[in-house]
Amino acid sequence: MAQKIVTVYTDDLTGAESDEVQTHTFSLDGVGYEIDLISDNYDKLFEALAPFIEKGRKTGRTSRTGKARKAPAEGPSPEELRAWARENDYQVSERGRVPAAIHEAYRNAH
Repeated sequence: MAQKIVTVYTDDLTGAESDEVQTHTFSLDGVGYEIDLISDNYDKLFEALAPFIEKGRKTGRTSRTGKARKAPAEGPSPEELRAWARENDYQVSERGRVPAAIHEAYRNAH
């Protein structure tokens, strides 16, 4: 017996079937959303959000799973922290996370 599997792509907004459907993600109030849209409906979504995007502040990126990714941290890199710590008689490992106490000491010194 043979089986044939058919994948049908459907626009979530209109229910229209199309090979052009793509998945898009966005978030609001900390909740991630995913929606499948044809390009015309994505354009409508983008146009509706454009004024808010233009006036809003970026806080990082959201992954395809809808979970927020951290924005790049400000301040010294781990390598710079390690060098500062050694110069100031702190013991710090070559690898891994830099201890919070060293971060705090660095902030207090600067």
